[in-house]
Amino acid sequence: MTKTTGKMTLTFNSEFYSQLLSEYQPRIIKTEDDNERFLEIVEELLSHPKLSPEENALLELLVKLIEDFEDKHYQLNSSTPHSRILHLMEAQDLTQNDLVEILGSNEVVDKVINGHLELNKKQAEALAKLFNVDASLFTIE
Repeated sequence: MTKTTGKMTLTFNSEFYSQLLSEYQPRIIKTEDDNERFLEIVEELLSHPKLSPEENALLELLVKLIEDFEDKHYQLNSSTPHSRILHLMEAQDLTQNDLVEILGSNEVVDKVINGHLELNKKQAEALAKLFNVDASLFTIE
């Protein structure tokens, strides 16, 4: 599979992805210990300055598995687009000021961070590029 982004063409390496899957062994999360382990892997991946397409695919898979577990086990604190932004900001040591250029103003950033404003498609895509994740993490289905 080839993904074109701007001027650069990225090729998805199935062999490398298989190695990542073998190393991290993602699966349906059934225990708190598994959830913690996968959260640590997500944080490790997020600490990389630039993820390969294969690492990004693994990150998206792990985030989905974690969300499914937490949605099922933590109903009161279920994951929302703004909570995902907060988690990613914390993991990458970013502040609200780091999002102003992407979202347009301090006021908009504040409303998004506090869950009082939903992101539009363009904003979600810009955040996805910043955090190197899928834009659907920042939208409400």
